[in-house]
Amino acid sequence: MHRQVLETREKVLGPEHPNTLTSVSNLGSVLESQGNMKRPKAMHRRALETREKVLGPEHPNTLTSVSNLGSVLESQGKYEEAEAMHRRALEGYKKVLGPEHPDTLTCVSNLGSVLKSQGKYEEAEAMYRRALEGYEKVLGPEHPHTLISIGNLALALDSQGIFVESERLGTEALTMKKAVFGVDHPETLLSMHNLAWTWRSQARYDEATNLMANCAKLQRAKLGADHPFTLQSLDLLKEWQT
Repeated sequence: MHRQVLETREKVLGPEHPNTLTSVSNLGSVLESQGNMKRPKAMHRRALETREKVLGPEHPNTLTSVSNLGSVLESQGKYEEAEAMHRRALEGYKKVLGPEHPDTLTCVSNLGSVLKSQGKYEEAEAMYRRALEGYEKVLGPEHPHTLISIGNLALALDSQGIFVESERLGTEALTMKKAVFGVDHPETLLSMHNLAWTWRSQARYDEATNLMANCAKLQRAKLGADHPFTLQSLDLLKEWQT
């Protein structure tokens, strides 16, 4: 569907029209959600380079492409490049939209993610707390972005061995995501996976293994057996059961 829309817009509007570039970006995001990381990088880079040319470096759509490219680079393990992209996007959004705009807060959260991936846990925690506080204020305590931020903060705390607060937040995130998203939504399953990991860190081995088994079962049904998230849960479950 997205590919068809892109081809039509390229033909009718031209390759540099803003609507065409939106389709380029959307197709990149769809491919990324499917676990395909090579093609999304090319799509997001194309969207970024053309948006810089057509719209300017500080246009919100350009900054979205900066952020999207940063996320793909992080998924490829290119953390320093990803961090640079997310910092660029964050500074741009703060200047153009303000520090409490939801897009700015998303960039704060994205930066927290890539910092965590590099083992910069205290910096990541600070970013996640900042994003969570902003989302709660601007969007409310039950908004999806707020719930995702709770889960992110829980994971950053777990990485630092702060298990009591991590478990509290992780349980809160899972309970609220079940209510808001549904039991088998990918975000709910992510919190289930993360809470199982926290329980494992607390030596609650049986509870952790049972929760991870349930998570992997739901991921297989919802995402497919070959999805990266499913494979990650299955690998951990196999390791824990041996």
